[in-house]
Parts: sequence; C-alpha cells; structure tokens
Amino acid sequence: MSPLSNTLGQRIRNARKSAGLSQEMLALKAKVDRSYMGRIERGEANITVDMLYQIALVIGVSPDTLLPDMNTVTFGD
Repeated sequence: MSPLSNTLGQRIRNARKSAGLSQEMLALKAKVDRSYMGRIERGEANITVDMLYQIALVIGVSPDTLLPDMNTVTFGD
C-alpha cells in the first residue's frame, strides 16, 4: 500500500499498545474483524474516516493524533 497507509497503520499500532490494548480487543471494540485490524496496522488496507474515528474513540485519543504529519509522508507518482 501507500506510505500514508503504512505510517497511519504504525501510528494506530503504537497508540493501541500505549493504551494497553491487544489487537484483538481493539478489533472487538471497534466492531471489525481482527484480521482486518491487522491489515490496517500493516498498512495493507485503506480505511474510511468513520473507521479512523471509531479506532481513535476505542483507543481514547483524538483522531488527528493518529494521522501523520503532512511533511513527513511521501506520495507515489
């Protein structure tokens, strides 16, 4: 996937771990399959804004803290 998806996935994983949540628990509370949550964290899935907000709510952070800084992400041509 894109560098943006990879970075977003890493930030979700880091926030999840900081919150003391397992991937399975996050998936359960966000009402998605655990394998899909794994794909999100690996940057293999593009998520909707709704899903970003749901994940942030479960983790207990503001959605903008999960988004990478625009100046640090590279985009393909």
